[in-house]
Amino acid sequence: MSISIKIQPNTYIDSVSLMALSTRANQLTGVDQAIIAMATEMNKEVMKNVGLFTTEIEQAQTSDLVIAVEADNSMDSEELFKEIEQLMTEKKEKGTSRSAEQYTTIETAKKAIPEANLAVISVNGQYAAREARKALANDLHVMMFSDNVSVQEEIQLKDLAHEKGLLMMGPDCGTAIINNVGLCFANKVRKGSIGIVGASGTGSQEISVRIHEFGEGVSQLIGTGGRDLSEAVGGRMMLDAIDALEADPDTKVIVLISKPPAKIVEEKILARVRQSTKPVVIWFIGSEPRPNEEGIYFEKMSKAAALRAVTLAGIDKNSLDVHPLNLPLIDEVRAKLNPEQRYIRGLFTGGTLCDEAMFTAKERFSDVYSNIATDAEHLLHFGEPSQAHTFIDFGADEFTNGKPHPMIDPSNRIARFVEEAVDPAVGVILMDFVLGYGSHADPVGVMVPYMKEAKEKAAAEGRHLEIIGYVLGTDLDKQDINEQVEKLTAIGATYASSSQNAGLLAREFVVKGAE
Repeated sequence: MSISIKIQPNTYIDSVSLMALSTRANQLTGVDQAIIAMATEMNKEVMKNVGLFTTEIEQAQTSDLVIAVEADNSMDSEELFKEIEQLMTEKKEKGTSRSAEQYTTIETAKKAIPEANLAVISVNGQYAAREARKALANDLHVMMFSDNVSVQEEIQLKDLAHEKGLLMMGPDCGTAIINNVGLCFANKVRKGSIGIVGASGTGSQEISVRIHEFGEGVSQLIGTGGRDLSEAVGGRMMLDAIDALEADPDTKVIVLISKPPAKIVEEKILARVRQSTKPVVIWFIGSEPRPNEEGIYFEKMSKAAALRAVTLAGIDKNSLDVHPLNLPLIDEVRAKLNPEQRYIRGLFTGGTLCDEAMFTAKERFSDVYSNIATDAEHLLHFGEPSQAHTFIDFGADEFTNGKPHPMIDPSNRIARFVEEAVDPAVGVILMDFVLGYGSHADPVGVMVPYMKEAKEKAAAEGRHLEIIGYVLGTDLDKQDINEQVEKLTAIGATYASSSQNAGLLAREFVVKGAE
């Protein structure tokens, strides 16, 4: 293998586009690994870690674009760079929207499109706050996909947006649906009467998809960014979003989603909700259960929260297929597993989906570990092997610094899956496959060869390897959800109908071995 480097001075491409380009470059014939990224210190560190760092990269400036490729020695580097540049050209052509005009500043874009009222910010974190201020100054709502923005900058931006009556979604906001338009990672769902405020991207996607499945729709899905309910930020965006949905005549029911908030912030949110004239469903993942109050409904799992919301919106629960757990299947799988196959390994692209499965397992088992665990005793650090029941969020910062999100590039998860599948103590491998805007065109398909080989190898060794797959998507998404499910079941994997059911099935399958 040989490493080839190309530096393009003063060439900026946003992080979302770079993630997609890196994924496509890694699929080129002869390429072992490729990174296309801005020459920030963080990205340079990533290139060091994967062995793609050179003196040229060290000398590159933050404003420079780096193309780093490790490929077979027989490959001509110039031809490789031509292929990558062609990918970049195709991306620009596909990105052309209402005109061929491209705007280099928010100010010129707003002047040319005066009816525009929202800006999506996806630039390196050190520039993101500056661009968000420009957008707010031009009376634009902001969705900030960028992360690595300081807490102080986040507070200042949200205070400015509040003063101007604008939304400041983010930083690190991955999902929104505004006026039935999905932004960043989102699923195509019908318009309806349920408004969602989410400090969790895939959690918001899961609720929106279940609402769609149960026959209702989403009026607005407003993201807040993952830190919004921290003590420092104080729920600024969630409070403003509740106000917005309260004033929206199309919203009849409100759903709030977050990982466990800071206690002082939770009380602040509840004080606001108690004043609401609309029913509110709260799914704070992993929080201590609370009794329902008048007009306020607390749910501990995703499907239950969505079901509560649609019934409050007027849908008859008795008319719905709520997909109860398949109890005969649980008995069948338990009987197939050897006594030593005691453990679950959850490999997730969605952080909240990982959280829900992890908390479900923790209700039954004490030996549950994760890279997103909140207690040091059960925290797995980057690169550490799995222990007992392990749940990994491949979308966490340590996996995505300088690399595409796993919803786009599954390579990190594939490598870990291959490791976990040969462990004789593993009974169940649980995975999510997220469809919709921004996600991989065939997330199940890229895993099929590895899943098939793993099951065949396990069978040859006298083991049954149970693979559970959950496909998060709707019949309206660009990826065909029925095809995705068929690919799972065709290789003998179990399809779970929701995130909630996926976690429950995984837990119940291994209970016999754990007792």
